[in-house]
Amino acid sequence: MLVLSRKEGESLVIGEEISITILSVESNGQVNIGICAPKEVLILRSELQKAASVNQDAAGTAPPVLVDELKSALLHHLPPAPQQEDGSDA
Repeated sequence: MLVLSRKEGESLVIGEEISITILSVESNGQVNIGICAPKEVLILRSELQKAASVNQDAAGTAPPVLVDELKSALLHHLPPAPQQEDGSDA
């Protein structure tokens, strides 16, 4: 990790297309920053990136056995599907 000191109004540049500017530093220590980057560059707060990663991991897991058992039970208790008339004289 690169650690830099910046004052209000100062910037840093990442590559040729991304710049980060310190807009203000509040008395409570909160730092407001501005980021200039191309629209196609995804910028997320770290806590949102972690939450998205957890959701993607959960979506990729197999459903619990109970879900499969419930599905099977429901299918066995459904009435048979109505048969379609084909219009022929039998």
